[in-house]
Amino acid sequence: MVDVKKVDKRAAKSRQTRLRMLDAARELFVEQGYGVTTLQEVADRAGVAVQTIYFKFGNKRTLLKEVVDTAIAGDDEPVATMERPWFRETLDAGTAEGHLRAHVAGTRAILDRVAPITEMLAAASAMDPEVKSLWPQGTDPRYTVQSVAAEAMMAKPGARDDVTADFAADLLYGLLSTELYLLLVRERGWSPERWEQWAFDTLRIQLCDA
Repeated sequence: MVDVKKVDKRAAKSRQTRLRMLDAARELFVEQGYGVTTLQEVADRAGVAVQTIYFKFGNKRTLLKEVVDTAIAGDDEPVATMERPWFRETLDAGTAEGHLRAHVAGTRAILDRVAPITEMLAAASAMDPEVKSLWPQGTDPRYTVQSVAAEAMMAKPGARDDVTADFAADLLYGLLSTELYLLLVRERGWSPERWEQWAFDTLRIQLCDA
């Protein structure tokens, strides 16, 4: 007979170890760069044997992908953005303005997590072309998410009837982009709160009835 409690404890411990390795990798990749960071250094910081890194992730590229995916999601659960509770709750908003406010807030939470690793990922991709192949090529997944959000939002009460869902998706994709977030928050010194309010106010004028 299987001891469920022991199995659960082992699973919880394994997940904690995995998260510790991801945290260590993210810190080191940002601090000193992806290229020069070794898996031994990641293991040392995480307090595990380097063999454990290989067993869990296989190689450094896969570890990098997991670091990025975890930053986007906020955890290591294999749940796509559009299936996340915050996104589903946004789709349930009763008005276009309520939908927009929740969507901007949810996007900001992602950008807050992703911003610190953006430059590191760009450098890693430039140094190692195979890094780009870790993610599907073609339509940017960010646009797919914004397109679904726009289609739902523009069908709700309070949405401007002279704006198409395609145009709304383009606006969401552009104004809620990582690039613009970094430009205003990192380079111009805006607080994330100021960025969120500005993004909402700007998009509300464009997409919602006055």
